[in-house]
Amino acid sequence: LHTAVFSKLCVPGEVPRTFPVRVTDAALHGTLLAGPSLFPVIPVSSRGPSDSSAEPPEQSAMFCRPLETMESAETTEDEPKVYLEASDLWRQFHKCGTEMVITKSGRRMFPPLKARCSGMDRKAKYILLMDIVAADDCRYKFHNSRWMVAGKADPEMPKRMYIHPDSPATGEQWMSKVVNFHKLKLTNNISDKHGFTILNSMHKYQPRFHVVKANDILKLPYSTFRTYIFPETEFIAVTAYQNDKITQLKIDNNPFAKGFRDTGNGRREKSAMLQMSVRIRSRK
Repeated sequence: LHTAVFSKLCVPGEVPRTFPVRVTDAALHGTLLAGPSLFPVIPVSSRGPSDSSAEPPEQSAMFCRPLETMESAETTEDEPKVYLEASDLWRQFHKCGTEMVITKSGRRMFPPLKARCSGMDRKAKYILLMDIVAADDCRYKFHNSRWMVAGKADPEMPKRMYIHPDSPATGEQWMSKVVNFHKLKLTNNISDKHGFTILNSMHKYQPRFHVVKANDILKLPYSTFRTYIFPETEFIAVTAYQNDKITQLKIDNNPFAKGFRDTGNGRREKSAMLQMSVRIRSRK
C-alpha cells in the first residue's frame, strides 16, 4: 500500500506536472485523485438514484451530489455544492447522443463545461479541477442513425487532471462567478505535450468536477477530493460528427460555428434573396 503511484495535473500553458500519490492517503481520505488505476470508474448505467438529485423545475442548473468512495467519520463544516450551467442545453445534446470532436491540435468542447458553486466556507481556499474518464469499456459505431456497441474499448492513455487557472481561490471568490473550464482541450494525439486531454475516437466519456479544500496545489496529492458527476455531460469522442442532429445543434447554439452557417443555410438564404431580387427587377 505504500507504493507510490503517479497522477498528472494539467495547468493551462504548462506541461503537465507529475507528483506522487500515496495509496494510503487516498484510501484514508476517499480521494479519487489516483484515477482508474486505483479506483474503478463508475459507469453511468451503474449509478444509483442517490448519485444525483434534480432541482425544482424553475432552477436552470442541476446539482449532482458528490460520489461517496467510502465511509468517513470525518465531518466538515462546509458542504460544497456544484450546479451545472446551461443544463437545459446539455440535456438537448444528451437526448441526441452528445458528440465531441477530437483533433491532433486539440479542440475545445461545446457545450462548454461551466458550473456554479455554493456551500463553501467563504474564507477558506479551494482548488477546482476537472478530468474526463471512460464511461464504460466499449467502443462504439454510428449505424442506422444510432450509436451501438462495436466491441471492446481500446486501451486508455493515463488521464490528466485539469486545474482551473484561478486555483487556489477563496470560497467567496468561487461562489461569486461562473466557473468556466472552456480552455480544456481534447486531442487524439498520444504524444501530446500541451497538457490536453487524450481520448480515443468512438469511445464514451464522462467529465468529472472535483473540489479540493486546500490553499496550495502542492497539497493536492494528500487532500480529500469531492467529486461531482453530471450524467447529461457524457459524450462520445469523434473525429467528425456522425449524427446530423448533433451537427445542427452545434451550428444553432455555438457562436463560433458561424463558418458552418455561412457555408450552409446562410449561403442558401442569401442566394434565395438574390434570386428574388432579380425576379422583382425583371418585372419592372
